[in-house]
Amino acid sequence: MFLNKRQEQEKETFVIMTERDYYEILEVAKTASGDEIKKSFRRLAMQCHPDRNPGDKEAEARFKEINEAYEVLKDEQKRAAYDRYGHQAFAGGQGGGNPFGGFNFDFGGGAGGFADIFSEVFSEFMGGGRGRRQSYAQRGQDVRYNLTITLEEAFSGLEKEITLASTETCETCHGHGTKDGKEAPVCPHCGGSGKVRLQQGFFVVEQNCPHCKGSGRLIKEACPDCKGRGFINKQKVIKVKIPAGIEDDTRMRISGGGEAGIRGGENGDLYVFVSVKEHKLYEREGANLYTRIPISMCCAALGGKVDIPSIDGSKIELKIDAGAQNDQVVKVKGQGMTMVRSERRGDLFVKLRVETPVNLSARQKELLEEFRAISKDDACQPESKSFFDKIKDLFAA
Repeated sequence: MFLNKRQEQEKETFVIMTERDYYEILEVAKTASGDEIKKSFRRLAMQCHPDRNPGDKEAEARFKEINEAYEVLKDEQKRAAYDRYGHQAFAGGQGGGNPFGGFNFDFGGGAGGFADIFSEVFSEFMGGGRGRRQSYAQRGQDVRYNLTITLEEAFSGLEKEITLASTETCETCHGHGTKDGKEAPVCPHCGGSGKVRLQQGFFVVEQNCPHCKGSGRLIKEACPDCKGRGFINKQKVIKVKIPAGIEDDTRMRISGGGEAGIRGGENGDLYVFVSVKEHKLYEREGANLYTRIPISMCCAALGGKVDIPSIDGSKIELKIDAGAQNDQVVKVKGQGMTMVRSERRGDLFVKLRVETPVNLSARQKELLEEFRAISKDDACQPESKSFFDKIKDLFAA
């Protein structure tokens, strides 16, 4: 029986494919791991795919050869049989002695061949296999709200009403989006997954199902109030309780205060980010407060008392000891911020700033000159004496 030229080429290709070693075909060692075999298969399959080599019979035959080798070596049982018996392990067992029996070499728009390579890759990266049904009920989105309060409000705590442009579950359809208020049937086009896959050349693209808009359910008659969405836009007022002692940049979570769930799903959460305004008098560090106050030269020298406002609205009588120095810090215990979930308070630290008098009258100047004349004793200025003694020692060296 005579064969035409094409049949002779196919027969020649057949002989080459069945005689070559599968490990050699995939360009891997016999000790290669499953991941190494898969990686080499993908690389070679992309090089030889018929879509990238139109009309090239040799590339098409090579692609079939690569698929045949991979179908055996990717399976542990088949690989073990091949390692022991070689090609004879599969001779006559795939239908009429056809060595390609049982292998899918579909080059068209079906799900086999090269399309499966990309399907497998996409599944790994997108976190699941094909055809997985999407959950009917979906959780609502979380919402962020920025709230600014004063330091006094942070000290005492407060309850604040905030208004949000949000969503609520549609009461007419109970969140299902259907006219009768019942669950919509599973979309027959995507099987409830909400996704469909399209093959473009040798690429497989996954996109939302155009029939159910990615929901996995097919709504035939939409709810007239929510237009099939399952929720309605609505402003809502929420009372937020700010605890006493809250710090700047604190995040508070209010469970269920976010967007409405879809088709009966639970609501998202509301996250309130609290910022505390800068205070004109106080700086805060944890539960402690810090401030600076000016005092007169006479008060610093002779001592005295100064009234300063407390963060709780009362007045603090601050005692200044005689001989107070500039930048000296006085601690007032228990006059700082409230501690969260505690009745205790931090401390207040007051830094003294001694002011030098200006715009003196003649009498004031006269008195200061007199004071200077009688203050030659260094005992009243110990720091100055120490400083000038160091200078003398420096020049004497």
